[in-house]
Amino acid sequence: MINKKQIKSVKIGCLTLLAIVFINRESFAQQQNYNNLTLKDVLQIALNTNHEIKKAKLNVENSKYITKEVWASALPNVVGNGGLVHSPLLQQSVLPGEFFGQPGTSILVALGQKWNTNIGVSVSQVLFNQSVFAGLKAARTSQELFELQSSLTEEAIIEQVTSIYYAILIQQRKISVVDTTISNTQKTLDIAITQYENGLIKELDKNRLKVTVSNLKSQHQHLQNELDILVNQLKLIAGIPIAETITLSKTESFKKNETIAENVNISNRTEMMMLETQQKLLQIELQATKAGRYPTLTLNGNYSYQGLSDEFPYTAGDKTNWFDVASISLNLRIPIFNGFATSSKIQQSKIANQKIQEDIALTTNHLNFAVANAKNQIENSLITLNIQKENVELAREVASSIKVNYNNGLASLNDLLSSETSLTESENNYLMAMLNYKIAEIELIKAAGNLKNLIK
Repeated sequence: MINKKQIKSVKIGCLTLLAIVFINRESFAQQQNYNNLTLKDVLQIALNTNHEIKKAKLNVENSKYITKEVWASALPNVVGNGGLVHSPLLQQSVLPGEFFGQPGTSILVALGQKWNTNIGVSVSQVLFNQSVFAGLKAARTSQELFELQSSLTEEAIIEQVTSIYYAILIQQRKISVVDTTISNTQKTLDIAITQYENGLIKELDKNRLKVTVSNLKSQHQHLQNELDILVNQLKLIAGIPIAETITLSKTESFKKNETIAENVNISNRTEMMMLETQQKLLQIELQATKAGRYPTLTLNGNYSYQGLSDEFPYTAGDKTNWFDVASISLNLRIPIFNGFATSSKIQQSKIANQKIQEDIALTTNHLNFAVANAKNQIENSLITLNIQKENVELAREVASSIKVNYNNGLASLNDLLSSETSLTESENNYLMAMLNYKIAEIELIKAAGNLKNLIK
């Protein structure tokens, strides 16, 4: 029979299991929540799940182990060794017969024993080797280079995600504009159908409105298809599963940033820091090449426990002669002549250093050009944005006035449709101007080396 204590234990176990399931479900729901995403949300998702960023981070992690591997060459190298040699036929040597009371003859004598075994350890330590020391510096610098490469990859993903994010928002607003136009035109069509049935307008006017509504719906579908492509691109770059449904925040700001062009310094650009690090690495490689001319000094130590016997040494007991063997050596290696190989390598390293200096100068010019161009784009985009905003307000006033006149019979259907078309085009032009401004803004942020500020 089950007692109360057992029943209580079962209840506690069930409640614990239910709690675990509930927590896991909540955690899973949180992981899969892609609704109302702000730009920072999407950027954070991309930094955590984008495959290119993950690969770049793995390269950084791998570079740490490469550095440790290079460090190993400066640490003591300890090797255990052992051996067992059996010689069924021993090497014979010729000795004078005088040793054996047979003057004037030569006698063959087998020296040594049939079994020889040893167990030992050897230690080596580099005391002086400029190539090793330069290699340590190069490994640390290479690690810095991989970290900068990872940062550059993150910046590229941030730029792509930000551009597509704003393109999606603009595309959604374009669809909203078309939907509003469809709604207004549909209302006009409904009135026109009633007017046609009462003989107040021609069938041609009614059919023109039908064609207009049909074309607007086709335009809506075309814009929706473009939006779907943009959303899938965003998912792909951000590392969100394609099958997931995402929605973006409606509160994202398109306000102008008046201070964005201030304090632009190309030295903050990751590209410049990478070139400077590459230059540093080439200088270290030049030092390492020159170090090939320097002497190297190594300390070695050996110890072994050796056994000799005519029988298998590990079972021969007292018949095996065991003894210690130890040695310490100091090895000096002095390069004298290697056919000018080192000189050729030094000249190649010097040329590589000159080339990287040219790359730095060229990249500096390109980045300065990018900054100037981005500032010009910002200014031009602001001018265009203000013009398009005024055009929208004017087109809206004209469309509203013509619609009133049309309802009062003072304007033609052609005037009405033309004003609606002009309003739609003006609003779309304004939206494109907004997108162009945001793209120019992103370019200037990039030129200033501040792309990562977008996730703060």
